[in-house]
Amino acid sequence: MRAQGHEVVDRGPVMLEPKDDYPDFIEPLAEEVVAHPGSFGIAIGGSGEGEAMAANRAQGARAAEYYGGNLDIVRAAREHNDANILSLGARFINEEHAKEAAVLFLSTPFSGEERHARRIKKLDKPS
Repeated sequence: MRAQGHEVVDRGPVMLEPKDDYPDFIEPLAEEVVAHPGSFGIAIGGSGEGEAMAANRAQGARAAEYYGGNLDIVRAAREHNDANILSLGARFINEEHAKEAAVLFLSTPFSGEERHARRIKKLDKPS
């Protein structure tokens, strides 16, 4: 990511600690992304599912999960949903595939189409 000119802030953990709980890392990540519009987050967890759920609890966070297969889902998450967090399932993809998904995620712009913008506005409205 740095080689492509992205500023990278690693929020850890730096080593596997079986007693760690992903919300302790993912919630601050989501809050940081929301606090800095235009920024992105990449979460990595076993399945990526719980991490996406934790991230999406932050108002304004739009986390998309990816755990392998067709990369079009990553592209659609950015183009259609203006996803600002990518949650990767480490048990299901290798490092190279994770890097490919992250690069695609960061390089794909939001389409800005009215129907997508309208839906995102509804998602981001405070409850």
